[in-house]
This record gives sequence, structure tokens and C-alpha cells, in this order.
Amino acid sequence: MDPLFFHDDPQFWYETQRALGHAVYGGSDLGEVATTAARITAGDYESWYREWTSTARRVLQHADTAREGGHAVSARDHYLRASNYFRCAEFFLHGNPDDPRIQESYDDSLAAFRAYVELTDGAVREVEVPFEGTTLHGYFYRGGPGERPTVVMHNGFDGSVEEMHFFGAAAAVERGYHVLSFDGPGQPSSRRRDGLTFRADWETVVTPVLDWLFATHPEVDQERTALLGVSMGGILAPRAAAFEHRLAGVIALDGVFDLGGAAMNFLPMDREQAEAALRAEEAPELDAALEKIMAANPTARWGCLHGMYTMNVDSPRKFMATYFDYSLGGGIAEQIQCPVLVADAQDDLFFAGQPELLHEHLNAASTLVEFTEADGAAAHCHSGAQRFAFATVYDWLDNVLRFRGAVTA
Repeated sequence: MDPLFFHDDPQFWYETQRALGHAVYGGSDLGEVATTAARITAGDYESWYREWTSTARRVLQHADTAREGGHAVSARDHYLRASNYFRCAEFFLHGNPDDPRIQESYDDSLAAFRAYVELTDGAVREVEVPFEGTTLHGYFYRGGPGERPTVVMHNGFDGSVEEMHFFGAAAAVERGYHVLSFDGPGQPSSRRRDGLTFRADWETVVTPVLDWLFATHPEVDQERTALLGVSMGGILAPRAAAFEHRLAGVIALDGVFDLGGAAMNFLPMDREQAEAALRAEEAPELDAALEKIMAANPTARWGCLHGMYTMNVDSPRKFMATYFDYSLGGGIAEQIQCPVLVADAQDDLFFAGQPELLHEHLNAASTLVEFTEADGAAAHCHSGAQRFAFATVYDWLDNVLRFRGAVTA
């Protein structure tokens, strides 16, 4: 769709559209987003932080007032929106990983979401999953009484486990699924608390998550547990499924086959040359070229700055080199055994063409669904059309797992 705000800054517009899209599951309100966006200067990361923080604090105050007055539903609603607005506020700060506002905003977002959880009467519980000497932070949602199919889910390159409430958890619970959402290495809680960075062998993350879930939650139907990954999670979740065969289905929202291929969109050379130059000890000409690309392209600018933070590297070139570690080539995609839903966004800002590549390499039963402009769902991860998108996702999963929980519960 044509931008409603930030017409010359696709990255600012996409993040605004993302915030707007979360309204349908309680993560924003149209007027709050619109008035915040109107106060922000395009391309100005400081004004983005300032205005989203202002809105978040105002909504948080409404939440505290409602809770003190005994208005639990109103407080719960306000806390959800405040949590998402604090997430928005720190989104563009990662160019300086020592900026204290990154942690402050994250802590505020987390505290607001925890306040929401406290008001759910146990329907949502905060959990800690043991992982390599530390823990992964997440939430377990009850979809109803008794043993039920379960969706395990995680975010991608820049989103939090709390955001997964709007990016799949609430929609799954409406349909009667249990849900386990978590932050893996490189994602907000793991990066901020333990310094864990992204890793390509995502099966080493998902397998201990499933081990813990199956051992501690008898209400989970172990034969009908699926995995959903959002954005960069669209390569991480299929990667895990290639090696973790207890999964009954995997959803790539949206599908990604090769992050190195996505990086090539910014590099005027063939792949072999690009990878060699990116991985070189020194490449001053390429460093200079990347700086120019970042100056001219808001998406590249944000991606490199955030990527340096999540991968813990000190230059855009070193960040882009890490992308070549993330691929389902070499026969990895072909090892997936469970059914796969590959989502594709017609106007994807980041991974155009990648869903088709993933679909083509799968031996397992695979469904490729293109979300289009006609349905208002053409943006990356279908932001702005989440009711429609998750209806498509969970109708597919209902059929794969032969489940109609919302009808029979």
C-alpha cells in the first residue's frame, strides 16, 4: 500500500505500519500511532525515540491509573499497548550499543508486558527454558483445558518475544492452541541479558526448547506441535525443522532460503567475490561503498546498524559477512520432513524472492501462499493485515493437525 506516513522513508513507514498492524491483537490504537507518527521527523532516530517514548509513558500512566482503580480489563489493554510502544521507541537506537536507553526502553517494555500477564488470571505465564548454562525467556499461553496441539514460536532479526503476542500467539489461543513463545540467541532478552548473539544452527535452540516443553507440560500434545518463525525466523524455523523431526508442521512467515542472497541485493558483484570481500581481514574500498549505501538507503542503514548489535561485530561489512552463514542450501531444506507453510509478501521490503526459493527446495509437503496488495497484506510479514494473515496460517495448521479446538472447547 502507499505509505500513509514517511513517504520518502520506507523503513520508518514499515515500522509505523507494523505498529498499526498490531492494533488488531491489542498492541496499538490507530489514533495513538497516527499522532505519534505525525510528531516524528523522517529519518531522525532521535525524534523516533522521543515521540514513541512519550506515547508509551502516557499510555503506561493510563494503565497504572486503571489498575489502581480496580479496572483490570482497561489496565490490561493499556499495558499491552504501552509494551509495544516502548518496543518501538528503542528500535533505531542500536547504532550505539552502549546507549543506556536501549536497556531502559526494553526494561519498560518488559515491565508493561509482565503487568499485562499478571492480569490474565494464569492464562499466560512467564517461563524460563534451560539453555546452555543460562535460560531462554518466554511465555506459555493456555488455549483451553486439557491436552491440545501447541504452537512454539519465535520472532526474527529485530522483534521480541513480547511482540509475538501480536505476531501469532493471540491468534493461536483464539483457535484453542496452547502456545510457547521464546526469545532465542540474538533476540532481545538473550542479547541484552546474556550477550548471546544469533546462531545459524537454530536446531540447537529449538531442540532443548522442545525437550523442556514436553517434559514440563503434559497438556501439550507432543504429536501435534508446530513451529512458527517470523521474519528472519522464516529461515531459522525451517533450519530447525530440518534436524528436529518431532515437529508436526512448520510455518515460515515469511519464507527465507538464503540470507547471503538477500545481502547480495546491496552488492554490485558476484556472490563468490562478495563473500570473499566481506570476510577479508581488510577491505577499505568495500567499507567505503557500504557507508555510501547506508547513507542513501534507510533500510540498509538500519539493517547494518542493528545487525552489528545483534551479531556483536564492529562494522557493516562484518555484519553482512555473517549473513552468508545462514542458508538452507546444500541439501538442508530437503531434510525437512513435516508439512511446511511458506508465506510470501508481494511487496516484501527485505526478502523478495526468498519464499519461492525455499518452496522449490522442499521435499516435504509444502504450501506457498502469496499475500497480495489486493488484501492489504503485501508488506513484510503482512503487517497491517494480521487478522487475514493469521486466519490463513491457522486454517492451514488446523487442516494439517486436524484440529478444531475453538469449536469443541
